[in-house]
Formats: sequence, C-alpha cells, structure tokens
Amino acid sequence: MHELGVTFHIMDHLEKVAAENKVTHIRKVTLELGEVSTVIGSYLQNCWTWAAKKRPLFNEAELVLETLPAVTYCEDCQKTYPTVEHGKICPYCGSEHTYLLQGNEFNIKEIEVE
Repeated sequence: MHELGVTFHIMDHLEKVAAENKVTHIRKVTLELGEVSTVIGSYLQNCWTWAAKKRPLFNEAELVLETLPAVTYCEDCQKTYPTVEHGKICPYCGSEHTYLLQGNEFNIKEIEVE
C-alpha cells in the first residue's frame, strides 16, 4: 500500500512548512487527488487517520480530498477529452497520438492551522 508512503511524504513536507511558519497545530489539509493518480482515496484517508494520531502537529487534523478529473489532449485534432471515459484513443478523430494533461497528480491545495 503506497498510500502510507504518500501520507508520510505529505506530513513530512507539512511539518517543514509548519516549523518555518511557527505553526503548532494543523486542523485541516485539502489535497487535490488526480482521478488516475493510482492513489486510492479511502486508503489514503485511513492512513492519514492512523498517522495523524502519531504526530502531535496533526492530532485530529482532517484530510479533505478533492478529485481532479483526468483530461487527455489529442495532438492530431488538438482537442481535449475525459480520459477515464475514452482512454488513450481520441473520441473525436480516433487518433492514438494523445497524452495526459492532468489527473495523475496529487497537490496540497490548502492548509488550515490554529
């Protein structure tokens, strides 16, 4: 389960930011999670709940997940389309010359502190 590693990575980063800004407690973290990021939201939530109890900075901190839709770009017709619905083949022109524009990332969007 790589969600635990993702959780530790996020918390490690936030601990550095909190120290730089003299923050003693984080109440809520909003994370943008790409639709095809391979991170499973429910697993990430479970890992966060477990890990937050082990780190005073995050004690009872809420994790909010916002899904970023996966969007693919077609190089041939220059249109975008929903990746999950259509996959790699462009629904407009049938081309396979496509690439993912967004939807594979996870970003810390917002942090609420005391």
